[in-house]
Amino acid sequence: MSKVNTEQEITDVTKIRKLLFLGPNGSYSDFAKDRFIDSYNLNCVSTNLKSISSIIKALKDENSDTISAVIPIENSIEGVVRETLDNLSSLKKEGIKILSETTLPVTHSLIGYGNIKDIKIIRSHPQALAQCKHFIQNNFPDNIVEEATLSTSSAIKSLSEKDKSCCAIGSLECAKMYNVPVIKTDINDEPNNKTRFILLGKYLAPQTGNDKTSITFSTENKAGALSKILTILDTYNINMSYIDSRPSKKELGEYVFYIDFEGHMLDEKIQMAFADIKPFVKMFYVIGSYSEV
Repeated sequence: MSKVNTEQEITDVTKIRKLLFLGPNGSYSDFAKDRFIDSYNLNCVSTNLKSISSIIKALKDENSDTISAVIPIENSIEGVVRETLDNLSSLKKEGIKILSETTLPVTHSLIGYGNIKDIKIIRSHPQALAQCKHFIQNNFPDNIVEEATLSTSSAIKSLSEKDKSCCAIGSLECAKMYNVPVIKTDINDEPNNKTRFILLGKYLAPQTGNDKTSITFSTENKAGALSKILTILDTYNINMSYIDSRPSKKELGEYVFYIDFEGHMLDEKIQMAFADIKPFVKMFYVIGSYSEV
């Protein structure tokens, strides 16, 4: 059986010279970006953008193999980051892939210039607000105003010493960065809160022996279409770790599927599985094969 064409060279992550991340400075994406830089000893400049979609657009527009991006993909409490998932299937044309992943613990604090009794407005990213829902309910009246921001760091950055009625939820590191007092630490409803981040770039990461592969595909809107794909993976003893679906945004009832499984796309059994899968799909893209740092 012939191998599936990778259509991309395998190269070293250290060729990255520009790194985009979800900002502003002090966001968890900023900290994830620093981990990737340290892990791969990157010599690059970093640029923060305001949304995941704007990062994906910039990555596509620049169309270079020396530019990369760091974005969140999944939280252990709130689940997958939908904006990221919706953008991944659009990477096929430019050949952008996941190069690596890392997981950071997320510990939220209540940050601001006032006391809890002074606060009338709480600002943060929607996921952070959701992750501290019980704390908010137990410590504030029902009429407390929750304001959604693009990131936890932008919420902290927006605070004014003159307004003690407004606070933010975010990290201790970010509070220190912007020199804003911390009112209360460890306010997460769940203590084991972690977020997974991915590094995106325009080439294929090499095999390490401890890899994960992510694929996206769409099928005909008919009974049993997805089960055929899952049966093929099972036939080749490929251990699947994640599956999700999102509307294709093209036709009502049509979905795009996302699957993660163990192994690298250049592994022989995975090449064989891909060759068997392709006749049953309308669209198919290997989003990347990568390891964790």
